[in-house]
Amino acid sequence: MKFTRPFKQALAVLLLLVAALPVVAHGQSAPARPKVIFFDVNETLLDLESMRASVGQALNGQNELLPLWFSTMLHYSLVDTATQRYHNFGDIGVAALMMVAHNNGIELTEAAAREAIVTPLRSLPPHPDVKAGLQALKDQGFRLISFTNSSNKGVQTQFENAGLMEFFEARYSIEDIQIYKPALASYEWALKQAGVEADEAMMVAAHGWDIAGVKAAGMTGVFVTRPGKSTYPLAIPADKEVGSITELAAWLESL
Repeated sequence: MKFTRPFKQALAVLLLLVAALPVVAHGQSAPARPKVIFFDVNETLLDLESMRASVGQALNGQNELLPLWFSTMLHYSLVDTATQRYHNFGDIGVAALMMVAHNNGIELTEAAAREAIVTPLRSLPPHPDVKAGLQALKDQGFRLISFTNSSNKGVQTQFENAGLMEFFEARYSIEDIQIYKPALASYEWALKQAGVEADEAMMVAAHGWDIAGVKAAGMTGVFVTRPGKSTYPLAIPADKEVGSITELAAWLESL
C-alpha cells in the first residue's frame, strides 16, 4: 500500500507527539490528591535497627534472627484474625520471640522475651527523614493519621518518645476493632473513622503485606523502600515507591 506525502507527514508528527509523552511505569501513575494520608508506624516511621541488640542478646547473640522474629509476629497476628481471636500485638511479639528461640535451640523465658521487646519497642527512634517529611506534608495541608497493629498505649508511648505527636491529628490502632492489618475490614474501619472514601485516602507503608491490603481495599498505596523491604509481586502494585518521607512530600507537592 502506498501512502501519500501528507499522510506520511501527519504520521511523523503523531509519532513525535507520542515520543514526547512522559513515560509512566506500571503502578507509578499519579493518583488524585488525597484528603487523608495514613501512615504505618514500625519500620515505616520508626527504625527497628536499635532493637537488634536487645533481641539479639535474647537470642544468644544471633542478631540475624530479628527479621525472622518480626515476620513471625506478623504471621501470628494474622492467625489470630483468621481464627477470630485476639491478643495484644506486644503479647504476640513475646510469643513469636519464644517460638524463634525454641526453633533455634535457644532457651528463653517469657520474662526475658518481654524485657527484650517491650521497652526497646516503645523507644524506637524515627528514621532521619521522618520529621522533615511529615512537617513538609503538614505544611501542604494534608491530614496525617497513623494506623498501626500496635496498641493504642504502645503507639502513644512510641510517638511521645520519638517526638512525633505534633504531626498527627489522630492515631488509629486495630486494637479498637481487634482485626489486624492487612485484613480488608481493618482499612474499611480506618476510612470510616477518618470520614473519607477509599479513593480519597492514601496509605504509606514499608511493608509489602500492608500495601497489598491497602490496594485491595481501593486506597492509594505508597511503598517506602526501607532497607531489606520489598513489595509482594503478586499483589496489586503500589501507586508509588519512595525512598523516604521527604521524597513522598516532594512528589505530592509536584502533583
